[in-house]
Amino acid sequence: MATKKWVYRFSAEQTEGNRSMKDLLGGKGANLAEMASLGLRVPPGFTISTEACIDYQNNKKVINEDVKTQVLESLKFIEKITQKKFGDSVAPLLFSVRSGARASMPGMMDTVLNLGLNDKTVEGLAHVTNNPRFAWDSYRRFIQMYANVVIGLNISLLEACMEDLKEARGYHLDTDLQAADLKELVGHYKRIILEETGKAFPTDPMEQLWMAVGAVFGSWNNARAIKYRNLHNIPHNWGTAVNIQSMVFGNLGEDSATGVCFTRDPGTGLKRFFGEYLLNAQGEDVVAGIRTPGPINNFSKNDANRSLKTLEEVMPVVYAELCDVYQKLEHHYRDMQDIEFTVEKQKLYILQTRNGKRTANAGIQIAVDLVKEKILSEKEALMRVNPEDLNQLLHPRLDPNAKKEVLANGLPASPGAASGEIVFTADQAVKLHEAGRKVMLVRQETSPEDIAGMVAAEGIITARGGMTSHAAVVARGMGKPCVAGCSALKVDHENKILTVKDREYKEGDFLTIDGATGEVMDGVVPTLEAKVSDSFGEFMKWADAVRRLKVRANADNPQDAFIARKFGAQGIGLCRTEHMFFDPERILAVREMIFAKNKSERERALAKLLPFQRDDFFGIFKAMDGLPSNIRLLDPPLHEFLPNELHEKEELARSLHVSLLEIDERAKQLHEFNPMLGHRGCRLGITFPEIYKVQVRAILEAGIMAQSQGVKVHPEIMIPLVATIKELSLLKQDLEEVAKQVFEEKKQTLQYKVGTMIELPRAAIMAGELSQVAEFFSYGTNDLTQTTFGLSRDDAGKFLGEYVAKGILDADPFITLDQSGVGFLIEYSNRIGKEKNSKLHTGICGEHGGESRSIQFCHKAGLDYVSCSPFRVPIARLAAAQAAIENGK
Repeated sequence: MATKKWVYRFSAEQTEGNRSMKDLLGGKGANLAEMASLGLRVPPGFTISTEACIDYQNNKKVINEDVKTQVLESLKFIEKITQKKFGDSVAPLLFSVRSGARASMPGMMDTVLNLGLNDKTVEGLAHVTNNPRFAWDSYRRFIQMYANVVIGLNISLLEACMEDLKEARGYHLDTDLQAADLKELVGHYKRIILEETGKAFPTDPMEQLWMAVGAVFGSWNNARAIKYRNLHNIPHNWGTAVNIQSMVFGNLGEDSATGVCFTRDPGTGLKRFFGEYLLNAQGEDVVAGIRTPGPINNFSKNDANRSLKTLEEVMPVVYAELCDVYQKLEHHYRDMQDIEFTVEKQKLYILQTRNGKRTANAGIQIAVDLVKEKILSEKEALMRVNPEDLNQLLHPRLDPNAKKEVLANGLPASPGAASGEIVFTADQAVKLHEAGRKVMLVRQETSPEDIAGMVAAEGIITARGGMTSHAAVVARGMGKPCVAGCSALKVDHENKILTVKDREYKEGDFLTIDGATGEVMDGVVPTLEAKVSDSFGEFMKWADAVRRLKVRANADNPQDAFIARKFGAQGIGLCRTEHMFFDPERILAVREMIFAKNKSERERALAKLLPFQRDDFFGIFKAMDGLPSNIRLLDPPLHEFLPNELHEKEELARSLHVSLLEIDERAKQLHEFNPMLGHRGCRLGITFPEIYKVQVRAILEAGIMAQSQGVKVHPEIMIPLVATIKELSLLKQDLEEVAKQVFEEKKQTLQYKVGTMIELPRAAIMAGELSQVAEFFSYGTNDLTQTTFGLSRDDAGKFLGEYVAKGILDADPFITLDQSGVGFLIEYSNRIGKEKNSKLHTGICGEHGGESRSIQFCHKAGLDYVSCSPFRVPIARLAAAQAAIENGK
């Protein structure tokens, strides 16, 4: 039996993988193999597969012997083609060790550079390069990275040591340190590691390698990696590959460099080569934001780097070769590429390519342009954009007429406008966010440890870093406004003070940022809703032409209905009439209805509500002219409308001429131990039929008013929480009697439908019966999930996270539809219902209606529409189109 293959080589001489092997080699490893096959100058190396990572996790975190054997064989192969030897003191071979999952996870996994250095090999490196300072700086960097990634040492101890040495020597920059200084620093680093860990820094290169591989495998399950995967719905059982690649050095002198470039502008999507570089630096220096990078060309210039020379000016031959490479890679991958490169003594090496992260606007622009350039078909372009990314397009922008005081300008790292109170740590950002406060995370520079704070913050500001720094890349991926590299800001983390223009800002003070311009402003500046580009309109037309599912919106008032239609909604899938009752003008009448002692008192109170409801429905019908409007009759239990505050109770007591004691007594009478399953929904309509009758009258009178003005009205009256056919039949009969009265009074008729909300398992099971009375089913998946699982949505958050973490559930079922349980009920009832009533139409109106994976399910289950919040309508339209492309109409 053949030994399982765990290790795959990539080089000009032999390449064993390709870009289709991302599941096995990770995105980075697959692309390294692909680039080597294309004949690009890629430093040779090998990839340990994701399967080896899973084996490591399942094997008590031990690297198995077959993996070790194959690594050693590949290492010898690299030694042969590079004419260097790992651990050799004459011609030392050094490696970078990087992770690489199948999905891009920028900054989430750990990297080690210059692995293989020790007190002997560093001398060999100094001799080979004739550059002792470079050799000792590489050794210093290696120890620092290794201590952080592999040993788990608090890196600030080493950083403080270097700062102390610089201060003692009178140096300002890291580059001022000489070879002797760096050699001394290496000694200090080793001493600190020994004192802090009780173990000497490993000097055996093979020990360094195995420990580094284990650390990368282990880092798959570090807190920030898990957080990133949860945020982006990446499965936890994929594992990561490890890429072991021979080192090339961008820090050998002024004829060496390192950089990151994008084949198109990742912020706007415009077709222009864009990037940054640093002379005499290693790759991590660019993304870490420690030095401000220079522009690779004039297109890449901004206020922070305008005075710096471009790569095109400094190394014209290298730049020309880089242009050839980027065009070749974009043409080959048929998408915008994010490329990492190193120049070693005027020789260009390509270290990585991947589909570049981009803003939502840029994603749309690139997709549309690639279709126009005949590189992609319209369907391929639709599949290139993540529906969730469209959220970025719907964020507010600054009101151009508002007064603003610009304090400083940084780099426009991620578009959108946001205001928040200053916090200096990720922990504080999370704490205040959980307390319901809006925060602005201000950092010298961000690191992967800040991920939770970045998620919690409204926006992010960094004093250092470029357009490809950690803060910029992660913020763009999240759709968070970000201003990076704002050097005018002085951030004092220890004392929690931000200084700009001789003004001090403390934690709790407010700032506003515009991530599209890089402006940082004092206080809170008003914002306006977002506008989308012409390319967005064209892109969404392609989506609408492909999708089968219609997309409606949940809208409870005319304004929401207007916004929904503007975003392309094809009707209202849920209008919650109870939301109209909480207006101050109306709530008193609602409470009078609740306190009514008999039917006539109740009808008198309801008569006060009738004109309000009628006006609301009239406005909704006008906004939805020609489109259906699904209106749910009163659903929540009556106690939800009772006053809680003393002054509200006193107002109600005066209005009803009763005592406060009677108010409290009535509240006690209405109290329920489990109101979710109590006196609510159709049960209210059965016991107090006058409530539903007034609502139906308001709907139909508003419809006739609108119809008289030329509006095409299509009301759908929905009866909630039905469990039996008798409930539905009785209430439909009451409804039809009201309709008959209204039509006789107004001497006009109106076409309308009556249906029910399926939110109880019994209703789903009895769908065959219900469909003989109902003209439509609307799945209330929020309540259907609660009643199917026996979960309270308000309380389940305390433990559902652990259920997901332990693999009991794949996802929170209130966010992503549970397809096997709740989904079974939906599929079954939809199929049975339509078999019994061929005219039945169906859709969902819970929160799942705007979630991409749930929409995929709805397409496959044969539903007719999904309904979601107005601002998620574009997301649902694209997700529905992708479902049609993947599964066929």
